[in-house]
Amino acid sequence: MNFEAAKKRSLVLREQLDKWNYEYYVNDAPSVSDQEYDRAMQELIAIEQQYSELITIDSPTQRVSGQISEKFNKYVHNTPMLSLANAFNYDDLIHFDEQIKELTGLSEVEYTCELKIDGLSISLVYENHLLIMGATRGDGVIGEDVTVNIKKIKSVPLRIDHPNLTVRGEVYLSLEEFNKINDERIKLGEPEFANPRNAAAGTLRQLDSTIVAKRNLNAFLYYYVNALGDEIQNQYDSLQRLEQLKFKTNPEYRYCSNIAAVWAYIQEYEPKRHQLGYEIDGIVIKVNNLSLYNRIGYTAKNPKWAIAYKFPAEVVVTKLLNIFPSVGRTGRITYNAVLEPVRIAGTIVRAATLHNADFITERDIRIGDDVQVKKAGDIIPEVINYVVERRQQKAKKWQEATHCPECQSLLERVTGEVDQYCINSVCPKKITRGLEHYCSRNAMNIEGVSEKNIERLYKIGYLKSFSDLYQLSQYRAEIIQLENFGEKSFENMITSINNSKQNSLERLLFGLGIRHVGQKTAKLLARQFKTIAELVAMNIEQLSVINDVGPIVAASVVDYFAIVANQQEIALLQQQGINMTYLVTNQTLSQKFENYRFVITGVLSKPREYFKELIESYGGQTSDSVSAKTTYLLAGSDAGSKLVKAQKLNVKIINEEEFNNLLIKEE
Repeated sequence: MNFEAAKKRSLVLREQLDKWNYEYYVNDAPSVSDQEYDRAMQELIAIEQQYSELITIDSPTQRVSGQISEKFNKYVHNTPMLSLANAFNYDDLIHFDEQIKELTGLSEVEYTCELKIDGLSISLVYENHLLIMGATRGDGVIGEDVTVNIKKIKSVPLRIDHPNLTVRGEVYLSLEEFNKINDERIKLGEPEFANPRNAAAGTLRQLDSTIVAKRNLNAFLYYYVNALGDEIQNQYDSLQRLEQLKFKTNPEYRYCSNIAAVWAYIQEYEPKRHQLGYEIDGIVIKVNNLSLYNRIGYTAKNPKWAIAYKFPAEVVVTKLLNIFPSVGRTGRITYNAVLEPVRIAGTIVRAATLHNADFITERDIRIGDDVQVKKAGDIIPEVINYVVERRQQKAKKWQEATHCPECQSLLERVTGEVDQYCINSVCPKKITRGLEHYCSRNAMNIEGVSEKNIERLYKIGYLKSFSDLYQLSQYRAEIIQLENFGEKSFENMITSINNSKQNSLERLLFGLGIRHVGQKTAKLLARQFKTIAELVAMNIEQLSVINDVGPIVAASVVDYFAIVANQQEIALLQQQGINMTYLVTNQTLSQKFENYRFVITGVLSKPREYFKELIESYGGQTSDSVSAKTTYLLAGSDAGSKLVKAQKLNVKIINEEEFNNLLIKEE
């Protein structure tokens, strides 16, 4: 076949394959057999192998090619991907409806209802008709560029009949595919995924995109960014427009003329939730009229024109086969239940949490009991109580553990607290869990050092502390010989470890695992003291007076740095080149907003996260609520109730121009 003939034939094949993909993966109505589809695909692959210049990024063959992404780059969303506020009952919905009416002046509000898919939020960007970016939600402002993996989702079109468009939706895994994946993992001796959402999220973040292709992820699209700019007037019509552009939308969406119709929709779908073939955890309710959105406005985290109704947790009864303790990175003991397998919220559950010893003894839960189990937030299974009328007479009273299940050290209980702790600083499980936390995304963000790898390297003796991570390169020859740990994996891991040396101080403070020091507190301390040396020099009284720290956190920080072993570890990390300084975006910025507290409200020229980051970079603090401690309310248009409260409290109210003047004002 000559080039011109090959070109014509490839175009015909592409058109056929795109049509068949759409029928199969979007409409669930294939018009050809798998064999016919495969024959056409193989023919196109052969043509492109012969004439490589015919390969383009939107070719159907590019979904199945194996590619490995060294590392996910960050992507700044053009408009923030905000989360939704929650409603849990009818009264919450009435309150939401009343707020919308108050803000819009309408006597009746129309809504569009959609099923709340339990998956992973994504944003798709098309330019010149082609998919050029697929990104995760991330923190709402910055996500991960997972374009390579998004292209493996066959329901996501690579080319659309629109020149430039951004759409958003949810990547999910059907229950059928989820069960197939877990069956395969059981055969391979690998741990099962807890639920379809975790499996979908883990799959989309795979570095090897061939794994993504095998797992058959799917995607529902539900948000047409800048729909008004394309003269689409309401949310219902935007979903129909997405369908016209060959995107897969969830077919169960519905127009509702008022909040009463919304409630009827919820009552209809709550009993249907486990008949859908995919997991949902509620209903999303959006004001239908898109032109009202700016008037209704946004909070720092949520749009005010939408809300998520969360279904109540499903409760089932099953038998409690055993109770066993486990130890976490801080030494805290958690008790776990082994259950007779039972289906809850669409997945098979074999284990659940029992929290702590007091939880079990206060409820007198015993091994052998029939117990009530629910998924907290439809995610974490937990035992609620035992079924009194089903208790066996021979059931023995349960006794709490006295020794650590890992190192057999005597457990201790802190005065005034319900939890037991292993206080052995060299407890193997405390060390490995601490290392997992140190390497986690929100701490030092070290990739390639999974739970399994940490445990293997710990047992071998290469990895006993945080500082040991930065010495792993000397064991290259030995590590690459380990099962499933080749040269590429090793090099990627070492690169990520070395990159972590440049992190700002707050990541290190959070990664160290100091008790009571979460992400927010770590950033607060890093911004306040700038270096770890200054922080270590503080006493409890000096730390306690800092806003949002208090005596409990202060005592925990001081106690941590008073331990000689921790001092030695910090010194080793410093010797190995780990940054111990707070890094701001612009090193020349002053701390002119130090001790200032801002609240941001209304519609501004840029997303609220932009102003929040700017304020914090100048040493200021931000809050979601107005109080007597608020220094400034930065108010845009349609400011709403926060403006009223600020006026009552005599809080200084500034607009965007006045805020910019504060930035350039000489100190």
